[in-house]
Amino acid sequence: MTLSTRKEDLLAIEIQDLFDAGAFWAQGRRIEDIELMIQMSNPVVSARIDNRLVGFTRATGDGVYRAVIWDVVVDPACQGQGIGRQLVEALISHPLMCAVERVYLMTTFQQGFYEKLGFVKNASTTMVLTRNT
Repeated sequence: MTLSTRKEDLLAIEIQDLFDAGAFWAQGRRIEDIELMIQMSNPVVSARIDNRLVGFTRATGDGVYRAVIWDVVVDPACQGQGIGRQLVEALISHPLMCAVERVYLMTTFQQGFYEKLGFVKNASTTMVLTRNT
């Protein structure tokens, strides 16, 4: 398996295929929206086996005080091999993330997995504004 932080290595269609296979919350996203998502996220980390995309995650943030991790996805056929852990570890150790004071993770799924990586539940940040798109 190889990891990459290069956006140039990613195609929106292969991310959509990965989302459709392994991310119930991200199924059916539009290709043009995924392209914008990639452009606006920094850093991104992808995982490939034999040149096939098997994992992806991304973050947004200010590089100093706050960052948010989004879309940690591993192909269901490849889960249990440590790919998710490697994706998250590569993301939080990236130069744009490693000195950030507080890293948030938006998830209600697989919380035990993230706790093993040092994340803790935080009930104090529960507000959201949802817009119909």
